[in-house]
Amino acid sequence: MENQSQPTQPVNSSSTQDVFSFLGGENRNVPKLPAADKSVSQWQEILNQIMESLGKLPDYLGAIFNNNKRALINLLLILSALVTVKVVIALLDAVNDIPLLQPIFELIGLFYSLWFAFRYLLKFDTRQELSQKFNAFKERSFG
Repeated sequence: MENQSQPTQPVNSSSTQDVFSFLGGENRNVPKLPAADKSVSQWQEILNQIMESLGKLPDYLGAIFNNNKRALINLLLILSALVTVKVVIALLDAVNDIPLLQPIFELIGLFYSLWFAFRYLLKFDTRQELSQKFNAFKERSFG
């Protein structure tokens, strides 16, 4: 693609009349520069528009964030929760793939459930104790 602008010729004026016309305030006799070529290539116009848009991008993003701060924070929390769940599931799958580790964890869970049932759920006194512990925990947590 050829650039259609033509090179401009420098204007060298060394006459004293031109220098005096600048100093005296009379600018009628000032030599005028040739008109600049107004045709800018299409690629340069597109590049200028892109650079202008990129220059305004931080202002646009700041305005969007300020207008929708609460919604964006909620969206970020939901996305981080989803990522956390995916990571935990991947870790549990990796642990379950280790031989003998999955049955050991299942036995530990079974024995703990049995202990909890015998310790807190069989007798009335121990159920009241569990209820008091739960209420105390609720008071400490929620105020």
